[in-house]
Amino acid sequence: MITLGIETSCDETAVALAEDRRIISSEVSSSVHLHSHYGGVVPEIASRFHTEYIFSVLQKALKDAHRTIDDVGLVAVTRGPGLPGSLLVGMAFARAISFAREIPLIGVSHLQAHILSCFLDGEGKNTVADMFPFVGMVVSGGHTSIYFCRGLKEFSLIGRTRDDAAGEAFDKVAKILGLGYPGGPIVEKRAGNFAGGRGIEFPRALLKDKSDLDFSFSGLKTAVMYYWRDSAKTEAEKDRICFSFQEAVLDVLDEKITRAMRVTKAKRLAVGGGVVNNEALRRRLALRCREEGAGLYLPAREYCADNAAMIAALGEELFRTGGKRERRYPV
Repeated sequence: MITLGIETSCDETAVALAEDRRIISSEVSSSVHLHSHYGGVVPEIASRFHTEYIFSVLQKALKDAHRTIDDVGLVAVTRGPGLPGSLLVGMAFARAISFAREIPLIGVSHLQAHILSCFLDGEGKNTVADMFPFVGMVVSGGHTSIYFCRGLKEFSLIGRTRDDAAGEAFDKVAKILGLGYPGGPIVEKRAGNFAGGRGIEFPRALLKDKSDLDFSFSGLKTAVMYYWRDSAKTEAEKDRICFSFQEAVLDVLDEKITRAMRVTKAKRLAVGGGVVNNEALRRRLALRCREEGAGLYLPAREYCADNAAMIAALGEELFRTGGKRERRYPV
């Protein structure tokens, strides 16, 4: 069976095809260049971009897979969370294909899909069925959440951000420093330029209560803003701020992940989302899992940011395990 995955939760228009637990094509068209002038995603611009390009992205995905729409037997689409207008475009497109082809339609969680993207190997093969239970985490522009994952339909939320997500904090710090958008790659690069010496002691929130698995990055962002306001405003100082800010974020993520693994006694950790592209975070996670004697699963670079391969893979698994007798799923 060929599964068509559709992802339009934010500013990426993505379509992918999966067959027998393997991704056979994955296309992403991003509107990030249209949002950079504003320093963040503008929902109306994102939804218009999806409307304009989703059909051509579908055509490219089908062409790359050497398939036609007649080969598709299941449609999987992101049902949330995300920008309402962007989600509406993807869901309407998926419904139209499902109705016209008279094939099942399944809505999947964007956040669960990010976690399960960790189990798409370098060849696009999905191995998630063999991995439960594990601690799953999403670190992205819109979400910073921890789950205890016991099964495909048993994702228990055990920690979440109370304000800004980690990726959002990176974007806002980049904006404060006048570095541009998206902020994550820029801040990471400037942090790598830091020549060494004494960093800045920015706050690490919600670490005193050892049972607390929630996050808060708003205070850290505000501390950077006030520090920059009173600083010398040199390029070297920007590098120092970026390094110190990134270290503060990594310290918090590291501590919360450690607590989650110890509380759940899980011996596997899967971390997905756009911020996982950060090389310093990947190194920190690898070190933590070695110390805890746990297996670490991170997505391939191409599956870190929003993509439809993770949607197709999760939709296919859900259909295999619990819904083959159903003709249609609510979205």
